[in-house]
Amino acid sequence: MKEIRVRFAPSPTGALHIGGVRTALYNYLFARQHNGTMILRIEDTDQNRYVPGAEAYIIESLKWAGIGIDEGIGVGGPFAPYRQSERKELYRKYADQLIDSGHAYYAFDTEAELEAMRDRLKKAGVDYQQYNSVTRMTMRNSLTLPASETEKLLQSGVPYVIRLKVPETGEVRLQDLIRGEVVVQMHELDDKVLMKSDGMPTYHLANVVDDYLMRISHVIRGEEWLPSAPLHVLLYKSFGWEADMPQFAHLPLLLKPDGNGKLSKRDADRMGFPIFPLTWTDPGTGEKSVGFREAGYLPEALINFLAFLGWNPGTEQEIFSMKELIKAFSIGRIGKAGARFDIQKATWFNEQYLRSKPESILAAYLADQLVKKGITCSPEKILKIVAVMRERVSFPKDFYEQGQFFFHAPQTFDSTVIAKKWNADTVKFIRVFQESIENIEQFNAETIKTAFEKTAADLGIKTGQLMQVLRVAITGSASGPDLMMTLEIIGRQETLNRLVFALSNFNVNAASS
Repeated sequence: MKEIRVRFAPSPTGALHIGGVRTALYNYLFARQHNGTMILRIEDTDQNRYVPGAEAYIIESLKWAGIGIDEGIGVGGPFAPYRQSERKELYRKYADQLIDSGHAYYAFDTEAELEAMRDRLKKAGVDYQQYNSVTRMTMRNSLTLPASETEKLLQSGVPYVIRLKVPETGEVRLQDLIRGEVVVQMHELDDKVLMKSDGMPTYHLANVVDDYLMRISHVIRGEEWLPSAPLHVLLYKSFGWEADMPQFAHLPLLLKPDGNGKLSKRDADRMGFPIFPLTWTDPGTGEKSVGFREAGYLPEALINFLAFLGWNPGTEQEIFSMKELIKAFSIGRIGKAGARFDIQKATWFNEQYLRSKPESILAAYLADQLVKKGITCSPEKILKIVAVMRERVSFPKDFYEQGQFFFHAPQTFDSTVIAKKWNADTVKFIRVFQESIENIEQFNAETIKTAFEKTAADLGIKTGQLMQVLRVAITGSASGPDLMMTLEIIGRQETLNRLVFALSNFNVNAASS
């Protein structure tokens, strides 16, 4: 069997989109499953769009997500360099090879001449204004110029590009591992530029040359590259590399949460969820976009979520460790249809992973937040808080944000509960309950519950009428974790202080009615 070698080849033109992380993940899972090699290559041939810091951001994002790189940027390997801008001379050699074999040609057209050609075709009612097997014979290139004039232009330094010479007739076929057979007629393809006038290769040439030289066995990439695949197949054939051509798999698009259209940063910003793995600050505009990491998503939860965006295991199982994903993953179970980006599902995955962690790790999350807030708290109290809160939180920050009442008396109270349930019976209960808990020898959830139930029974008041208003008096909110455990954690004196405050400040008129 051919050695499995896959590559993730992003362009450093900005922050890595979450769809790119999914592409990297699928490549990684496939490589690991087949004991293959995962390569990171930076495709920076478009220097005009290069963004400082983007490459480092890509590397850090993959590391945080747990997507290991075996070869390439930051690791090295036998096919270095892995940054395309450092392989410029190499591409020139292969472009010249295509020229010599008659599969490419020099084109000297100016931008004005190209624009005139497009206008001419548009006025003639031609749907696609392309530089192709028909129009190239009306343009200024080495196919229409005498050899002597071509050589003169080259020697005199006139700007030119090198274009692929697409055959006039025939078709290109490729077998996509996800989409099946793809067939494109030659007349549908244009003569793509392979080398730009600045001497840099285009994506198409650099991509194919690098995949060949780096012995890539499978190209697993986004659906947006499917229209380019026939061109790449044609390049392999032009070079005589058909036997070494990789297998292609074009992944489905990530769609908006409503399923209508491709997911974009604008959609994510409008709906209030991240679109990048890590927080990114645009060096040009200064605009800051919060990442999944900073929003509180655990890397293993995000990976599990992304794996299911297009792939399914064929079973009811939803929670997969990376090890389990590697074992279960199959390109054959990736669908063609776009995958709806359901952020609620991402949050659900986060909840499952967060709640399954040992209390010591959850305690560390809360401890870190308390240090930042300048709050001193004993390790024992922190452990009790995370134990009572763990089934209610979605993100690590929730331990503090939803549990601030453990550290501070509430400043606001649920007015609806007070208006409906703060009455003479409630006041009577609170006063007697105060005395009861003052006399409890061991102040814990069990003894507090006993005192609560006995007080209610002695006064002939149903506990259901009292529980919510007691919670509001203690926490300010009508809902929250186990109330008796909450009182134990807050402590006897703080509980009494809050009850005194409630008696003094809640609606007295309602109490006396």
